Amino acid sequence: MFRLGRKATGVSRFAQAGQEWQPTGEPEEVNTYDCPDLAEGKAIPYGVYDLADDNAWVSVGVDHDTSVFAVATIEQWWQQMGQHKYPDATRLLITADGGGSNGHRPWLWKFELARLAATTGLDITVCHYPPGTSKWNKIEHRLFSRITGNWRGRPLETYQTVVSLIANTTTVTGLTVRADLDVNLYPTGIKLTDQQKESIPLNRHEFHGDWNYTIRRSNE
Repeated sequence: MFRLGRKATGVSRFAQAGQEWQPTGEPEEVNTYDCPDLAEGKAIPYGVYDLADDNAWVSVGVDHDTSVFAVATIEQWWQQMGQHKYPDATRLLITADGGGSNGHRPWLWKFELARLAATTGLDITVCHYPPGTSKWNKIEHRLFSRITGNWRGRPLETYQTVVSLIANTTTVTGLTVRADLDVNLYPTGIKLTDQQKESIPLNRHEFHGDWNYTIRRSNE
């Protein structure tokens, strides 16, 4: 089972919550204001967390949080980690929030998952959290909370800083994280045609088929 999540942040010398030890008289200098328009860019860490193995892949995007970016991150996880760890896998179970780029409403999310299913040969089942329950997603407690704690008190002044701090996140229970910067552009406003929607090999489940569905590897 794999869980998805994201946590956007500004890239600049903004103050971060928490405390970090520094030599006496050598505090970290940060900007007084943390307005988004003062940032040098934005980092969008999108994570894929393997619940059973306690490891994760995080792509740090620099453009927009779109359905194409979300599925591209899952594809990176599969290429870099998943297929080596689970070489005999025939299906993938994903739990995801109910809204956003990987929400239950965007057709582009399902369309891109269909592309991924055809590419990997995996049937992909998605179970969305109902509205108002996204904080139950274990990726928040087991991954992103740990990442936030790891960069406490440190200004995220460059993308490399963000990637390095994410990749260095560990816990005593064995969490390991791999991270990479995704500099691709992900334009917003992409609309699918009715024909493209109908081409998705989508099987909705009997129980809340809007939240629970399987996208087959092919239409056969």
